Amino acid sequence: MGDIARDESSFYSNAEGYWRDVPPTVEGMLGGYGSISSIDINGSKAFLHKFLSEAEGKTGSGCALDCGAGIGRISKRLLLPLFRTVDLVDVTQEFLDKAKSYLGEDAKRVGNFFCSGLQDFVPESGRYDVIWIQWVIGHLTDDHLVEFLRRCQNALRPGGLVIIKDNVSYEGVVPDEVDSSVCRDLEILHGLASRAGLRVVHEEQQMNFPKEIFQVHTIALR
Repeated sequence: MGDIARDESSFYSNAEGYWRDVPPTVEGMLGGYGSISSIDINGSKAFLHKFLSEAEGKTGSGCALDCGAGIGRISKRLLLPLFRTVDLVDVTQEFLDKAKSYLGEDAKRVGNFFCSGLQDFVPESGRYDVIWIQWVIGHLTDDHLVEFLRRCQNALRPGGLVIIKDNVSYEGVVPDEVDSSVCRDLEILHGLASRAGLRVVHEEQQMNFPKEIFQVHTIALR
């Protein structure tokens, strides 16, 4: 058990160390692929509008949570234009400090800047219409991901959604020693969501990304 605890501890501390050395820029947040930012945001916007514009079972537009928010790239271009209030959570304080200037005037509509790893973060019960989790679940162990998704479910308002947008492997789990993360296949992701008591409402693959990077899928859960 001690070895498992040590491995888990280094899994998280190595990731924190990696991100501490990343510049607080859009290019840094996207691992050198800053050019895909608009494609990514436009795809996410089209995905989210399906739920915000539905008459029946519509998802509210009061408050969203940006998980693994970094400097607030997604908050600035996707969430703040669509929600009255947005909270940001990230493990790197420098990124959150940068977000306050990067978001400009819209920073006034940020409710909270939380500095925490998602494995430790407990979102407020019943606060959020949408919890957006992008390019960060690879930094959680399976058990911690399941536990976090359960906490997210508890944090949703009626009609609320948990949305995961992330890299997906073709088969199994692919580790990345550089940033201390893993990439899981869709079957594994679906299984973890199911363990958390969530069901897939809608799912899409993000199109028009560079061929050399992992496929990226967006999954809405409730």
